[in-house]
Amino acid sequence: MNFELTDEQRMLREMVREFSEKEIKPRATEIDRTDEFPWDLWKRMAELGLLGMTLPPDYGGSGMDIVSWAIAQEEMARASVVVADIQLLGTLMQNMILKNGTNAQKRKHLPPMAAGEKICIIAQTEPGAGSDVAGVQTTARPERDGYVLNGTKRFITCAMLADLAIVVATVDKSKGHKGITLFLVEKGTPGFSPGSKEHLLGVKGMATGEVVLDNCWVPKENMLGGEGEGFKRAMMSLDTGRIGIGCQAVGLAQAAMEEAVRYAKQRTAFGGPIANLQAVQCMLADMSAGIEAARLRLRHAAWLKDQGRPIIREAAEAKLLASELAVKVTSDALQIHGAYGYSTDFPIERMYREAKVYQIWEGTSEIQRVVIARQLLKEY
Repeated sequence: MNFELTDEQRMLREMVREFSEKEIKPRATEIDRTDEFPWDLWKRMAELGLLGMTLPPDYGGSGMDIVSWAIAQEEMARASVVVADIQLLGTLMQNMILKNGTNAQKRKHLPPMAAGEKICIIAQTEPGAGSDVAGVQTTARPERDGYVLNGTKRFITCAMLADLAIVVATVDKSKGHKGITLFLVEKGTPGFSPGSKEHLLGVKGMATGEVVLDNCWVPKENMLGGEGEGFKRAMMSLDTGRIGIGCQAVGLAQAAMEEAVRYAKQRTAFGGPIANLQAVQCMLADMSAGIEAARLRLRHAAWLKDQGRPIIREAAEAKLLASELAVKVTSDALQIHGAYGYSTDFPIERMYREAKVYQIWEGTSEIQRVVIARQLLKEY
């Protein structure tokens, strides 16, 4: 088994690391404080070709593999999980349209998405339906050779800025997940609008908010995939998403560990640097071991994805390990900082707030355990 990165992957890592260190990291605190979308970094990602990394060149992308994308996700998250997640959103939406869209839909939407000219969102989560995707209440009623959409979505990343939305709705609630259907809805469509902006504990600056669909009519050709196929198609995108989210969590944990090591070597107490204290050393050792283990699980899942193999269990395990790790590492890193860690003068308090969401989005830790257990029961 070869664990070495290719020359192309090493070059990508160095390029993204330099971009992250020089341009993203200096902006991370400001993005968190102002809760404003980082348009400057969005444009720079487009210029560097990072917004269309895995998209085929025919649609304006770079055609990179999932392992390369995973590397980039981790590097960006070391500087800012917000910027990394904005890039992730674009990648997942491009992939969903690429896999499920018609030629006309792909030609219309994918090139401007890769160029940073169009922001596409997934309007799935609702006030009463998060992990239970089959329980969405947004309806799609057939009318005039199209569908009328009605419902409200919550906690939607980039909701306030969306140029295009992939809306998850049901054509028949009695059919459960077999009634779920996907629709492309463009900005300016009557009845489609952003609602209230969400005020979050962390991961600020992503324009997270509501999406309101009020008698929003879309033509039949705006359906993404077939009627009743939305649940299956949405679930298929989760595997890749969990790899990306897991890589973000590892990147965040890596950044928190680095902050803790630096602080421990500088802070003196009891006659010397606290890095000399065994209790502190044990926390640092656990951080490093956990990060390396989670990174390997994620890279393996990404490699399997590139081979075209199923990764339902592997992606869930990787996401679970990385999410739990991020919460533990940021908590211990803050503890090493003591009172300074609780101050906004140090970045660790922001990292601590950001870590919690990784146990929630792209499937909660509890959902990951259910997915893993069900796969195990099928395999053995």
